[in-house]
Amino acid sequence: MPTRSLASLPEGYRALVIGATGAIGCAFLAHLRADPRCALAVGLGRHTSPAVDLDDEATIAHAAQHLKAQGPWHCIIHAAGMLHGPQGLPEKRLGQMNYAQMEATFGTNTFGPALVLAHFAPLLPKQERGLLAVLSAKVGSIGDNRLGGWYSYRASKAALNMLLKTASIEVARTHPQAVLVALHPGTVDSALSAPFNGAEIGRPAADAAGDMLRVLDGLGADETGSFYAYSGEKLPW
Repeated sequence: MPTRSLASLPEGYRALVIGATGAIGCAFLAHLRADPRCALAVGLGRHTSPAVDLDDEATIAHAAQHLKAQGPWHCIIHAAGMLHGPQGLPEKRLGQMNYAQMEATFGTNTFGPALVLAHFAPLLPKQERGLLAVLSAKVGSIGDNRLGGWYSYRASKAALNMLLKTASIEVARTHPQAVLVALHPGTVDSALSAPFNGAEIGRPAADAAGDMLRVLDGLGADETGSFYAYSGEKLPW
């Protein structure tokens, strides 16, 4: 797939990808580093320097402070997420819910990204266009929920959407050209989707990342605080 360029950002823009070791995060970083208009693209994760561990707020704060001097950062993408883990697969019934799984899911999908918003949103340019995206999921849409199930995952993404929307209102007061958006990547062939036949029904991560960058590139400041699918479809909350 051709490299996706962020033509709406100024020449020489700087980009950050948090969760850059995952399939989608790695694909985002590859697109951005291949864009000749991008002066610097940095990937962050648990084992980078500086490190970002979503379970450790101090690392998030330290990374943001460390990178501040190299900014402003015109494109910030949070690509980390969790669908299943040691606590099990997504719950299909109420009786399968347990505290440990809910805590782990919300920690990665909601609490960590919330702290990323708090510490990294101030790094966006104040007088230029800036983009900040978090990876959400269509199943986090309350209005679109027709099948039920996946309790913790759905709720964690719905909560993330609210945090993104609320942050967009505050950030707009000091960064009037900033666009904060929640993005649904679709089903991607990755470790996250592997237990659900992701390799059979999913798309390559490079395609998904390219599609989401295209959507981001086309959003105006009046769309800050929105929820979009990789296809460009605006999703209901």
